[in-house]
Amino acid sequence: MNWILLLLAGLLEIVWAVGLKYTDGFTKLWPSVITVSAMAISLALLGFAMKTLPVSTAYAVWMGIGVMGTAILGITMLGEPATFGRLFSIGLILAGVIGLKLTTSV
Repeated sequence: MNWILLLLAGLLEIVWAVGLKYTDGFTKLWPSVITVSAMAISLALLGFAMKTLPVSTAYAVWMGIGVMGTAILGITMLGEPATFGRLFSIGLILAGVIGLKLTTSV
C-alpha cells in the first residue's frame, strides 16, 4: 500500500511541477490553487509512505517519478527538446527508481 501512496505522491509532484508553469508566478488563481493543492497532497502522501519505507528510498523514488514525468511532459506538452542526452538521462533515472524498488525489502 505504501508503494501505491508513493506512486500517487510522485504523480502529484508532476502535477505541481508542471502547474508552476501555468501559475504565472502565482498570479493566476485556479492554476495556483491546483498547484498548491497538489504540493500539499503530494507531501502528505510521501509522509504516509515513509511510515514504513526507508526515507532514502521513498524520497529518491518520489523525486525520480517527479523528474521523469516533468521532463516527459516538458517534451510532449511544452515543446522542450527531446535530445538523445535528455532521453538517455530520463532512462537512467528510471533505472535508478526500478533498482531502488527492487532492492527495498519493505
